[in-house]
Amino acid sequence: MRSRRCSRTSCSAPAVATMTYVYADSTAVLGPLALRAEPGAYDLCGRHAQGLSVPLGWEVIRLAVEEEPQHSVDDLLALADAVREVGLAEAGEAPRREEQQPPTELVELARKRHLTVLTDPDR
Repeated sequence: MRSRRCSRTSCSAPAVATMTYVYADSTAVLGPLALRAEPGAYDLCGRHAQGLSVPLGWEVIRLAVEEEPQHSVDDLLALADAVREVGLAEAGEAPRREEQQPPTELVELARKRHLTVLTDPDR
């Protein structure tokens, strides 16, 4: 579920794209919705992204934007598996995917904001 809305005044449509300016190059870049809101970036709904206009002499670079990107729990699990594999490879013990067993008990090593470092005490 999208929680961010279009940055345009009085528009409450869900944002689907992010626009940033590159002032030095007189360019506006419109691309897929950024993972998080950034200062100096504008989140736009589909209607406002499509109707984007820039000052005379400026260029618009349009990257492919999906109206409704399809993300699933599988995407998050694939990312977690990739991170786990990198961590195990650095430790010199990269098991194949079918050999991996879910940990039975995890111990928290550190926490910073929304990130937590966990370890398996059995390893």
